[in-house]
Amino acid sequence: MSAVQDLLDRLPGTELPEAALGSRAWFPDLQARVYLNHAAVSPPSSLVRAAIAAMLDDYATRGVGAVMDAVAQRERLRAQLAGLVGAHPADIGLLPNTTHGVLAIAHGLDWKRGDRVLCFEGEFPTNVVPWQRAAETYGLELVFESLDDFGSDMARTLERVEAQLRIGLRLVAVSAVQFRDGLAMPLAELVALCHNHGAELFVDAIQAVGIVPLDLRGWGIDYLSCGSHKWLMGTEGCGFLAVHPDRVAALRPRLAGWLSVEDPLDFLFAGVESMHYRKPVRQRADFVEVGAPNALGFAALEAGLAPLLDLGPEAILAHVQAIHDALEGPLVERGLRSLRAGEAAARSGILAFWPPEDIDLPRLLAALAEEGVSASIPDGRLRLSPHWCNSLDQVPAVLEAMDRALARQRR
Repeated sequence: MSAVQDLLDRLPGTELPEAALGSRAWFPDLQARVYLNHAAVSPPSSLVRAAIAAMLDDYATRGVGAVMDAVAQRERLRAQLAGLVGAHPADIGLLPNTTHGVLAIAHGLDWKRGDRVLCFEGEFPTNVVPWQRAAETYGLELVFESLDDFGSDMARTLERVEAQLRIGLRLVAVSAVQFRDGLAMPLAELVALCHNHGAELFVDAIQAVGIVPLDLRGWGIDYLSCGSHKWLMGTEGCGFLAVHPDRVAALRPRLAGWLSVEDPLDFLFAGVESMHYRKPVRQRADFVEVGAPNALGFAALEAGLAPLLDLGPEAILAHVQAIHDALEGPLVERGLRSLRAGEAAARSGILAFWPPEDIDLPRLLAALAEEGVSASIPDGRLRLSPHWCNSLDQVPAVLEAMDRALARQRR
């Protein structure tokens, strides 16, 4: 049974057409004529909205009686996320967002003063600020490498990383996909380099999971954190951390909470004097689940995930690349400069451009929005990020909107 059908069977009264590449039928209220902003926030689909409503109705009707069903829902979700990233359910901890996953590892490693951590200039701050705070707290040395050549000369940039590894690194922190230009990083190569030199790899995967295939156990990625509101098409306030099984036992649970221990709920159902504080913290990735979860958000994430599981990240990425192919050449002809990687393996769901020199980018973004095209401008780039529900039929509308937006400024 498909993931969508399985979920629909759990949501009586919810009827939807089949999820199909290029179909916007699940987004009837979306105002933008062309929504190219999934790298920022994905709008909730009709299935996501139905799943949230059903969970909310269950709590409204049964109160605490709904809790155990919500627990079961999260276990289904854990298994689905594990399958999507090449992990096992025991490798997955459910969290509020990507940052919580970074923090869990930044404050969970058995650091030694002077340990070196490598980050990259141009990374989204989620994967930098926690390492800065960890460096200050534990006496670490934080070093940076440039991302400039990764898209054009991968071998050279990997040599620079290896040079830092030879000096000595405890950990390399990198995004699976760079948020500004969509560059998909060579994770398999990076993790091999790290392990050859006794280091570990942490991956911020929020711009990858759901559209770029990943394999945590197969590649040997040590830690991977992701939020749900972009390519996974859930809502804000949910995410997960995946930890390779070889790394769990060495983690120090400095941020553990009452739900982090073995059998945390049993005293609520047992007899008198059954509560005590001597329970050990679980030696599984889910020790990061420290307190009451966002039940509605995780219901939304399961619903956002369902069509991705049915369609498959490989097919979605190929579909999105066809849209990128149709947009890139005509936009370059209009004076924009493409930042798309030359190698297919380094491409993602993001298509980014430098604007023409005579164009003010914030004004261009506003003009596109007025024309019904939703995009973003992170750090001075124009970023377009279609997903499975965008179609090639939307390309002419984007180009027409761009023509009018450029002409408006140039007048």
